[in-house]
Amino acid sequence: MAVEIEDSDPRDLPSPGSLRYLIVRPENGGIRDLFKLLVSPDYGGSAAKFLESSDEDAVADESSGGGAVAADHRWVIFVSILVRKIIAVFGKPMEWTGYFFEFLLNLLAGNAGLSGLLWNLLRGKVVMPQRGSETFISAIGHLDRRIDLYKSNSLAEGTGDPAFGERVLQVDIGNGSLLDLCMMASKLAYENAKVIKNVVNHHWKMHFVDFYNCWNDYQKERSTQVFILCDKRKDANLILISFRGTEPFDADDWSTDFDYSWYEIPELGKVHMGFLEALGLGNRADTSTFNKLLQPEDTRFSSSNGLDLRAHPSEYSEGLVLNGEKPLIPQMAEMSAYFAVKSKLKVLLNEHKTAKFIVTGHSLGGALAVLFPTVLVLHEERELMQRLLGVYTYGQPRVGNRQLGRSMEAHLGNPIPRYFRVVYCNDLVPRLPYDDKTFRYKHFGKCLYYNSLYVEQQVDEEPNRNYFGIRYMIPEHLIAVWELIRSVIIGYTHGPEYKEGWISILLRIAGLVMPGISAHSPTNYVNSIRLGRDGIIDMSSQ
Repeated sequence: MAVEIEDSDPRDLPSPGSLRYLIVRPENGGIRDLFKLLVSPDYGGSAAKFLESSDEDAVADESSGGGAVAADHRWVIFVSILVRKIIAVFGKPMEWTGYFFEFLLNLLAGNAGLSGLLWNLLRGKVVMPQRGSETFISAIGHLDRRIDLYKSNSLAEGTGDPAFGERVLQVDIGNGSLLDLCMMASKLAYENAKVIKNVVNHHWKMHFVDFYNCWNDYQKERSTQVFILCDKRKDANLILISFRGTEPFDADDWSTDFDYSWYEIPELGKVHMGFLEALGLGNRADTSTFNKLLQPEDTRFSSSNGLDLRAHPSEYSEGLVLNGEKPLIPQMAEMSAYFAVKSKLKVLLNEHKTAKFIVTGHSLGGALAVLFPTVLVLHEERELMQRLLGVYTYGQPRVGNRQLGRSMEAHLGNPIPRYFRVVYCNDLVPRLPYDDKTFRYKHFGKCLYYNSLYVEQQVDEEPNRNYFGIRYMIPEHLIAVWELIRSVIIGYTHGPEYKEGWISILLRIAGLVMPGISAHSPTNYVNSIRLGRDGIIDMSSQ
């Protein structure tokens, strides 16, 4: 069984309340143990150091029979553990590098470039960047400086309340302009709260609701970020929830992406454990927390005086109650992404009687975006699901197995599709974790695939679904060369708003070695939406 997450045999379905999971723990052994895992005939003994499973046979010795299946996965487990060990070693250097790099970029931007910085140094008037201010932009923001919605965005017609200068949105799942709004919101999610508020209120003429910096109890830090906006302050038509994706210099985010641990939700399917933890729905240190937090009857957190602790976390000292019992981990109840967003969403939908909501995200944010309604379904939040307009994700990794996809297609695919995955060309992330005989992670939903010429196709699965196919290697690198050339000339061929800066061009150069990484850039997704064949989702065939 090990890392394999294929559909369960109906004869072997878990009994209600039983826990099925597999956890890959790279911290439980050294390099010698890791290589022993790869080559030793005693697979069970070496695997036991790194694998924890609800199924004892998953880490059994091959000679016992049960471990024979698990032994087929040596290489995949080896790579997963090795990559996460490397990330752990370079975690702090990555953080420091990112801190310095973003400071340098904002220093240059705040002083009108290198020449301006030198001039200001001579005058003693250097503008120092203030992290967390509305002028401090993330590395992703510097990679693509565009913040305004597409100028021909047909989503906006007329104006909202003249007192606020807001715009009215024509809400329609088939309106391709939603693609642009959601992609820009997904990119904006990488910024701090003040930047997001400024862009939403003053550039998009919408209404910023709130920004959440949420707790991941496994990582023991607030590493999940999400913001909410409405198209208008009053009588809104649309509520948008945008999750932040993988940050370039965040080791924890990258470790989550390369983590192949899973947890099986009975009657729903197997789900990537790291993504559940990012939503604040469990902690692998105590796997029973997943069961507690994913049960429909355990979704209401209140203090002894009936106060919602998402809005009033300081009230925990008054006695937090979870179905009559104090929860195991206070921080998970205090501020988890899922419960915080759901609580606010209910308030907003009650306030805006005709509004619908949409969920979006890029990269890791896309995985969290599609898991959010998945858990709403699990928690039997029927009224919320009835007001879900759609889910748009960009460069999203796979989140679970085929059973999960089949379960959710019934809720997101009928009577019309409400879940769309946008994939650009050779982006590596949507091809992970692998969909083959070892992993069998499966995408679901409609895939809007854009090639390197920004031609849109609606497909069930993107080409080269596992990326490292030998016959794709030469085309991938040729396309990377074309993307580098295009980055230099696109500002002349398509207008100055498409001009790519030096950071983007450097990433294109790195893409000559690893095309899948550069293809993951938000720049590609913004360009795909705006320069695609027509940018309109064809609903007629659905």
